[in-house]
Amino acid sequence: MDYDVIVIGGGLSGLTAASLLAKRDLKVAVIDKNKNPGGTCGIFKRGSVTFDVGAAMLYGFGEKGFNAHRFVFNCLEEPIDIIQHDLLYCVNFKGKRIPFWPDVSQFAEELSDVFPSQKENIHRFYTDMLKMYNHVMVDTPSYVTADETDPKTALKSVTKHPVSYIKFLGYLFRNAKSLLDKYFTDPEIYKFFDKLTSTYCYATVEEAPAVLAAVMFVDNHLGGSYYPAGSTLFLPGKLEKVIEENGGDMLLESEVTSLLFEDGKPAGVRIDNGKVLEAPHIIYSGTVWNLYEKLIDPQYTTPKRRDWARGQIPTHPSLVLYAVVDRDLVPEDTAPIEMLVGNPDRLDESEVTAYILSIDDRTLCQEDEHTVIAIGPTFEKWDYSDKASYEKMKAREQERLVSVLEKRFPGFSTSIRYAELATPCTIERYTMKNGGAIAGPKQMMGQHMFHRLHTRTEWDNLFCCGESTVMGTGTPTVTTSGLSAANAVLKKLGKEMFVYREGMKNYIRLVDKPFTKSRLYETYPEKEGNIMKKALKCRLCENPTCARRSSTDIPGIMRRVAVGNFAGARKCWLKSAVDMATLERYENSCIYALENDSAVSIKEIVSYISEVSG
Repeated sequence: MDYDVIVIGGGLSGLTAASLLAKRDLKVAVIDKNKNPGGTCGIFKRGSVTFDVGAAMLYGFGEKGFNAHRFVFNCLEEPIDIIQHDLLYCVNFKGKRIPFWPDVSQFAEELSDVFPSQKENIHRFYTDMLKMYNHVMVDTPSYVTADETDPKTALKSVTKHPVSYIKFLGYLFRNAKSLLDKYFTDPEIYKFFDKLTSTYCYATVEEAPAVLAAVMFVDNHLGGSYYPAGSTLFLPGKLEKVIEENGGDMLLESEVTSLLFEDGKPAGVRIDNGKVLEAPHIIYSGTVWNLYEKLIDPQYTTPKRRDWARGQIPTHPSLVLYAVVDRDLVPEDTAPIEMLVGNPDRLDESEVTAYILSIDDRTLCQEDEHTVIAIGPTFEKWDYSDKASYEKMKAREQERLVSVLEKRFPGFSTSIRYAELATPCTIERYTMKNGGAIAGPKQMMGQHMFHRLHTRTEWDNLFCCGESTVMGTGTPTVTTSGLSAANAVLKKLGKEMFVYREGMKNYIRLVDKPFTKSRLYETYPEKEGNIMKKALKCRLCENPTCARRSSTDIPGIMRRVAVGNFAGARKCWLKSAVDMATLERYENSCIYALENDSAVSIKEIVSYISEVSG
C-alpha cells in the first residue's frame, strides 16, 4: 500500500482529518485539484494586496462556545495567532445598523430598539436559547458529529440537563419558524430572522431546521468572531505544516478521477495524470454530487443511492467581488463584516455580505487602502459557452454589486482602485463546488442532519467530511466533520482518538488589533522571522514568471515558508532542486524584478530551508 489513509480534497475538513491522522503517525496523502490548500479558505494576491478567497467569517477559536478550531489546534500542538473582532458583524436592515455584540443580553437590547413591541419576547427568546445552548453545548464539551456521538457519552449529557436535551432533540423535526412562533407576533421580526438563517445555513426560517437555528442564534455571540493574523493563509497553512512535518504528502494540482475498488470495497484512487495510489482507508472531503456522479462507478452503488445524491438541493450559486478602495471611504464605525440587506421581504441578489478585514488586519494592503470582499447570490443563468456574453454578464454583475455597496458606502464606485469578479464558474473551477454553490447542499428540512452524507459510508473503509455531511456548512462545522472522520479511522485501527480533556494546553494566541506588518512573526527567532517575512512577499503567482515552465514550485516553497512549514518547503524544493545559478535566474525573473522592484529573496530563502531542515 502507498499510504495508510488517502484524503480526497484539501479544504479545511480534509486538512483537519489529515493533520490529526498524521499526528497519530499514520502515513497520509492529501490530494487536491488546486495549487494551494484550503479550498474556499485561503488567499490570492494582486500586487501588494492580499485577498481572502471566500471563507473569512471564522468562528470556533474562543474559550467558550462551539470552539472546534481551538480544540483541533490544541490537539495538534500547533500555535497560531488570531484576531478577535469586537463585533461578530453588523446587519444593515431597513435603514438601521444592528451590531451583533458578543454579549447576548446587549445584543437583545439592541434588537429591541429595532422591534420595540417585541422587546420582552426578544429577551425571553435569547434567555431561553442561551440556557439550552449552555446545557447542551458548553457544560459538556464534545467535538463530534451527531452521527458519531457515543450513546453512553450522550446519555451522561442528557441526564445532566434532561429538560434542555429533550427540547433540543425535539427541534430536529421542526423548522425554525415553529420555534419563533412560540415567542414572536410581529411578522417583521420573522423577516429579520430569515436573513440570519439565510446567512448561517442558506435557508429561510421556513426551510431551516429549528435544531440548527437554535444553536446558531446563540453560538456566534458566545464564541466570538475571528480572523487569522496575517490572513487566512495561516489557517490551512498550519494544518498543512502538521501534515508534512509528520511525514504526510500534499499532492496538489492533482484531481482524483475515480475511486478504485477491490473485492467490492474502495482500495485506492486514480489521479488525472493516470497514476494510481492505494490505501486501506480513504476519506472523501468533497460534494455529495461529485462523489456519486464522478468518482464511484455505478456498478458499486444502487440507483436509489445515486438518485438520493442527485436530488440534494444545492444552495444558491454565488458571486464574489474583490476590490481595493481608498481607506477614507470606510467610516470609522464600520465592522469588519457588514451584512447588507437590500430587500427585507425576500432573498434576492441585493443581499450581500461585505468583508473589510483590513480594518482589523493592516497586513492585507497599503496604509491608504482597504480591501473589500463582497459575496452574494446570483440568480442569473450563466452561459459559459459564449465567451463574449459571459464577459458582458460579468461586467454587468460587477456593476450591480458595486451599486449595492454604494448604498452602504457612498462614493464606493469612484473610490475603487482595483476590482475583479469571481463567478459561479470561477468558484467551481477552483474549488469543485458544483455550479458555484459555495455551501454545498442546503441545510433545509428533509435534507438536514441525518439526511445528509454521514461520516461512515456503505463501505467500512470510506469516510466522509465537509459541508455535504451531517454538520453542514461553516468553518467550525466542517472542521468538526474532519475531526470525526479522523476519529472514525483511529477507532477502526484501535488507536487513541482525539477527545476533550480538562486542562488541555492552549495554542491559540489572541493578538491586539489593528494587527500590523511589524508584528508578524514577533514570537519567532529574529533570523527565522525575517526569512518568513521575505517569503510572505511572494505573490504566489498562478503562472509565475520566475520558474516559468520549470517543475520547481517556487510559490509552493514560499507559501510554506511564510507559515513556518520549513519541512514541507524543503520537501517541495527537493522534488525539483536546481543549482544556484538557476535560482539566481529565477530571482531575476521574479514579477517584482520585472516591475523594477526588489525581487523575492529566492536564493536566500532556499539556502535557509536547506540548512535548517537538512
